[in-house]
Amino acid sequence: MKKHESGIRSFSKNYWTAIGMEFFERGAYYGVLSILSVYLILNPSEGGLGFSREAAGAIMGTIPPLLYFIPLFAGALADRYGFRNILMISFTCLTLGYFLTGCMTSYGLVFASLVIMAVGAGLFKPVISGTIAHSTTEKNSTLGFGIFYWSINLGAFLFPLLLVPTLKKHSYSYVFWMAAAAGVVLLLLNIFLYKDPAPKNKEGSLTKVAQDLVSVFKDWRFVLMILIYSGFWIMYFQIYGTVLWYVNEHMDMGPVNQAVNGFLSVFTGREMHWAFDVEHVTVLNAGVIILLQLFVSRIVSRFKAVPTIITGVVLGSLGMAILAISRYAWVFIIGSVVFTLGEMTAHPKFNSFVGLIAPEDKKGLYMGYSFFCSVIGSFVGGFIGAPLYKYFVDQMNRPDYLWLLFSAVGFTTVIGLVLFNRLVIKKNAAGNAHY
Repeated sequence: MKKHESGIRSFSKNYWTAIGMEFFERGAYYGVLSILSVYLILNPSEGGLGFSREAAGAIMGTIPPLLYFIPLFAGALADRYGFRNILMISFTCLTLGYFLTGCMTSYGLVFASLVIMAVGAGLFKPVISGTIAHSTTEKNSTLGFGIFYWSINLGAFLFPLLLVPTLKKHSYSYVFWMAAAAGVVLLLLNIFLYKDPAPKNKEGSLTKVAQDLVSVFKDWRFVLMILIYSGFWIMYFQIYGTVLWYVNEHMDMGPVNQAVNGFLSVFTGREMHWAFDVEHVTVLNAGVIILLQLFVSRIVSRFKAVPTIITGVVLGSLGMAILAISRYAWVFIIGSVVFTLGEMTAHPKFNSFVGLIAPEDKKGLYMGYSFFCSVIGSFVGGFIGAPLYKYFVDQMNRPDYLWLLFSAVGFTTVIGLVLFNRLVIKKNAAGNAHY
């Protein structure tokens, strides 16, 4: 029988095992993230932990940066000790971290449990990406990574949509235990189905990681771009913090509920009682990406990298500013969709840009370090979001000021990118059509 070189049938069993792992891991993570910031501050009588906004902000400003920082070292560990062994540690940490978070009520123990989870998630990220890379060829890699990114958003869409609303009605702890159950599924997949895609490399070491770090950060253009683009991610991480608090405490989503229930009743023939809640902010973001990413990517593929990134950040900043117009439900939906369109426009092109400026023999290395914008954005966004929300929303009752401030962060990023394009890119790459 002729072996397929491209298309769905060209992928190995190990590839599909990795896709399944990505779906369950991201579904569990975004299922938890869709309610975490609200759960941390919600009154215990309502099922939450009752922490202060600043305490919750410290968690949201520590856990995601840790999660994005660990992959720097996890890739080297996987090369040296084997992908499967690192995944076993990763999934054990995920299962334990999620389970303990659902059990704990004291601040220190909740924080520690989430750190265990972040270690597991951080170990997972480069190993699963590396598995996809090893399991695809030049002829099927575009489709292979396309399916991979769809599995991420499919998990982020289905878990908060189908599981989180039902589970949290009984107890928020059930959401964390659901994520722990997903971790058990991942352990079973690793034990019975997953195979190491590459032999262990005994020459890999953390010393080499440190040398790579120094090498990459000698490139001042790359470092400057990371610092500027981090402004967008300061806005982005508000989706999982201040935006969720705003929806939970100040938004009446009645008009959206009425429209959705009317639409659903046409197909079911009976009265529906669906209600938009905080977890559906994640559902909305992932759903828009699933529906429109291929369309948006096709359009922006015709344009140069940095101007396209600027357009995306402008859209994201406008989306945040739209939230300031009104507390009306459909205004919130429109603002969220516009912001997501900005994310879809900017970030894939940012990845493309990093590949363009990287030296030919260091493209993979540069791509690995490009997520530092997420480290910076989540750290700054988490720690400043809570006190700003407390001041502008809790004390002044002016959430519009908060969204306009974050929108200003976005437009400041736009100014930085415009100057970067004119003073750095065009001077260093004059005549290069890719830029």
